Amino acid sequence: MLDLLSDILTRLSMRGTLYFRTSFTKPWGVAVPDLGNVARFHFAHRGACLVSVEGMEEPILVEQGDLIIIPHGAAHALYCGHEPEKTVLPLDTVLQDSGYDGSGVLVYGGDDKPVSETQLICGHFSFEAHARHILFERLPPLVHVKNYGEAAGKWMEATLRMIGDEAGNHRMGGDLIALKMSEAILAQAIRSFLESEDALQWGLSGFSDKNLTLALDAFHKAPQRSWTVERLANAAGMSRTSFAVAFQKKMAMTPLDYVTSWRMEIAKQALLDPVNSITDVAECVGYASDSAFARVFKKETGFTPAGFKKGNIADRAMI
Repeated sequence: MLDLLSDILTRLSMRGTLYFRTSFTKPWGVAVPDLGNVARFHFAHRGACLVSVEGMEEPILVEQGDLIIIPHGAAHALYCGHEPEKTVLPLDTVLQDSGYDGSGVLVYGGDDKPVSETQLICGHFSFEAHARHILFERLPPLVHVKNYGEAAGKWMEATLRMIGDEAGNHRMGGDLIALKMSEAILAQAIRSFLESEDALQWGLSGFSDKNLTLALDAFHKAPQRSWTVERLANAAGMSRTSFAVAFQKKMAMTPLDYVTSWRMEIAKQALLDPVNSITDVAECVGYASDSAFARVFKKETGFTPAGFKKGNIADRAMI
């Protein structure tokens, strides 16, 4: 059985994509456009740069060893700090001017090298178009993990070095190795954020609470069970009242709201399988009748189960 975070990431159908490894030299700047259903990431393998994200007032400094994740795929700019109004150019322009063909290292910028070289490992993680979970919806516009390799431990530091060596390398299997390792990086980074004090501000600290996670883990392992607040509280080893109050405080929603929301995510995934009937899906998420399931599904998603199933299976067939 998968643990709580692993179950969420797996159910959301997370898939990693590495863009490139860069070698930027001053002056340089690149504007990355927004992209839906993705979480972007940049790891500073060598050197430093500034990052400004749409929706944030001030840019942040990303230093060697730092990792940033842009959870909602927002437009952002990476630059050296030198006259950004002149040096920050659209990503497509940078790719064209550099002659980058999609393989190897993206080399771009001025002649100030090698002292000012900034090496970034850039990529994103895509999610199923209809996938939703509060864990990602509530993350801030930017997650900045400073000195990431050291903070995560020796094994992660070694992993990051290996990604830096493999990404864009021409050795056989290098891109796949870097890609799979990067997926572990995202899970580790999210875990680090959930364990930080910032998680409370964004309504996510329940994922690191030792009691609440017992209840969440029990629910995720058997979402089809007849869950009540009392049963969840028992799983957490708490009284019903204490559990309900703590859950609301740390998760900014009621326990049963969370149960319903995640059940509907499982239902959406199950509905996309042509083999499953509406009754099959209703049963797998804990509803005794199709009508009860349909009412909740419509309220949560805006679609009837049949309408969602028909429309999305048709869309996939056209891809």
